[in-house]
Amino acid sequence: MIERFNGRIADVLATTRFDSAEHLADTIKRYVQVYNQHIPQKALGHIPPLQAMKNWSQKQPNLFKKRVYNLAGLDN
Repeated sequence: MIERFNGRIADVLATTRFDSAEHLADTIKRYVQVYNQHIPQKALGHIPPLQAMKNWSQKQPNLFKKRVYNLAGLDN
């Protein structure tokens, strides 16, 4: 899945002209959100990564220290 994400973000970066570093950062942040919340992945049973993580946290709650959220942006 990492290779697919890298390929798709590379396409976005190659086909978009950025006027500033802020525009670049906003574009990447939006794409990460779309990828994680809306693009189904075959390897995950045709569901988006965030939904797969939620499903996994419900089945194996002892493996998670925090609740899975729909946060925009990158993990810290």
